[in-house]
Amino acid sequence: MSDTLVVNEIYLSLQGESTFAGLPCVFIRLTACDLRCSYCDTAYAFTEGKKRTLAEILKGVRRRAGPFHGKHLSLTPGFSPVTARTERSPAVSTAFRIGPTAEAVAGGAASITGLKPGVNEILRLPLVELTGGEPLLQKNSLPLMKLLCDDGFTVLIETSGAHDISKIDPRVRRIMDLKCPASGEVARNCFENIAHLKATDEIKFVIGTVEDYEWAKQQIAAHKLDSICPLLFSWVHPLAPEQQSKALKKVPAGLTPISRRELAEKIIADALPVRFQIQQHKIIWPPEQRGV
Repeated sequence: MSDTLVVNEIYLSLQGESTFAGLPCVFIRLTACDLRCSYCDTAYAFTEGKKRTLAEILKGVRRRAGPFHGKHLSLTPGFSPVTARTERSPAVSTAFRIGPTAEAVAGGAASITGLKPGVNEILRLPLVELTGGEPLLQKNSLPLMKLLCDDGFTVLIETSGAHDISKIDPRVRRIMDLKCPASGEVARNCFENIAHLKATDEIKFVIGTVEDYEWAKQQIAAHKLDSICPLLFSWVHPLAPEQQSKALKKVPAGLTPISRRELAEKIIADALPVRFQIQQHKIIWPPEQRGV
């Protein structure tokens, strides 16, 4: 089997969504998606991309993950940033840390012997996300996630919920959509996936209408989702002209648009056990800007 994936882009930015929002993260955007959600802001990833081997992808992730995105550091002669990145302990992969770790003090994997006396240890950014498109459409996304986990990264995957998530490495944090009516893809939800979710996973509802909100509430109650994992209510940010595509489905007729304030106030009024979120990167940068 070929060890390649079709990759749209790899970039370092801030995580704009999920419980990891605000943290620097290396994104791997894979090409292709079999859904055409009405609000999709990455239609360019349906077809655009180049084949890259798993080794090339890992190399690209490591380079962007640091230390400090390849900036020059005052290190002793012969110190290798690659060694510092690849020898770190997975046990510290969930935190951004500058300074000696317990492993370093104990002489463990996260060694600081390459640094000048008094200079703190510098560890790479630990967070990597596979997104798309739909990452699970490419079978080699599975070995890539395992490879990244083995390399000590905290790995996230954004998936539509239309494909089997049970084969994903259990170390991966799965952020799974349940598609609401306004997406035009509600029939594609694979509810069997709910049985495979763990406390470290997350369920995302992308909400653009009042009907989406009510539907999401019904699913939470029917499947007791709040007892499984964190729940995200993500407001639909209007598409910029550059993001619109004729390939996307239309919002079904008769639905009532909801503003982000209305969504927030409904969550408060109903005291829902969910996390309200907006896409932070679209506030910081122009909504149509890629690589952020």
